[in-house]
Amino acid sequence: MFVDEIDVFVKGGDGGAGCISFRREKFVPRGGPDGGDGGSGGSIWLEADPALTTLLDYHYKRHYEAERGQHGKGANRHGASGDDLTLRVPVGTVVKDRDAGALLGDLTVPGQRLLAIAGARGGRGNARFATSTNRAPRRADLGRPGPGRWLHLELKLLADVGVIGFPNAGKSTLVSRVSAATPKIADYPFTTLAPTLGIVRVDAERTFVIADLPGLIPGAAQGRGLGHQFLRHTERTRVLLHLVDLDPSTGRDPVEDLGVINGELSAYSTDLANRPQIVVANKIDLVAGDEPGGRPIGAAGDRSSSHVVERRERLEAHCAREGLELHAISAATGRGIGELVSAIARRLEETAWLRAAS
Repeated sequence: MFVDEIDVFVKGGDGGAGCISFRREKFVPRGGPDGGDGGSGGSIWLEADPALTTLLDYHYKRHYEAERGQHGKGANRHGASGDDLTLRVPVGTVVKDRDAGALLGDLTVPGQRLLAIAGARGGRGNARFATSTNRAPRRADLGRPGPGRWLHLELKLLADVGVIGFPNAGKSTLVSRVSAATPKIADYPFTTLAPTLGIVRVDAERTFVIADLPGLIPGAAQGRGLGHQFLRHTERTRVLLHLVDLDPSTGRDPVEDLGVINGELSAYSTDLANRPQIVVANKIDLVAGDEPGGRPIGAAGDRSSSHVVERRERLEAHCAREGLELHAISAATGRGIGELVSAIARRLEETAWLRAAS
């Protein structure tokens, strides 16, 4: 199960109480106060762990409390401080105060740490209150209770390229073609229920990360369908791969689909709407005779083929007018995939975000 948003309660450790004690030892008259301080409570830290890809662990346990500090003792022995508690979260986790809505931190680097809540301070022992006029204080502080608050954890995947489009446009098939990722592929809408990450190798020295996101539909920015839950994952991508379907049997128009999805991006975030975008026309293999293994639709293969060609030409004209880069591919057969990967690499190099292969 993929969990990318959750609330957790964190509480710092309670402070230990200070001690009231007096030194009573043979041959040591008027030994004086020797009560030690209580130890401080442990703090809770969040740490970005690249081995994690979901917040699922926090679905089963929501409350976390750090260790309390030990009480002070006589002979000026201070109580031990409580151990800190480290909660590991995926890289790309945004941390907010749930009630105040304030942003506390954004864990985007492996190993990056964020103080979620600090432990309480321990109480002072009576040795702390001794003065020249009060040599036998009978006062000590209680340890303070540890503070607590609810945190809202929101995961935004760190991917260089995000694949967007209507359901069943072929996004999962494309990601499975260009990477080793194995997203679920089927011929019904919303097959993809959660984002899938894959690593694409351009050559021996360069790679990039691609994310297959659930399909978007009109009204996604207002909460319709599944894609609205995952639009946040496109916010960190450097390039958007907009997949449109040339299949005439869908009853949709690729140019209209392009406008609808871009409208949803604009409604969700102006910055996202201005993100570099590559348009990909999928299913060119539907053209009869276009390549070995081409699969015309039913008995009306020639007529369907002409419809695919017409839809592709209209899309090419639209992208030329709008200044959008367009590539035609077949995710099913692999045609045009190599050229598309090279184009993505060039666009990422322009944004200086192509990764060095490890």
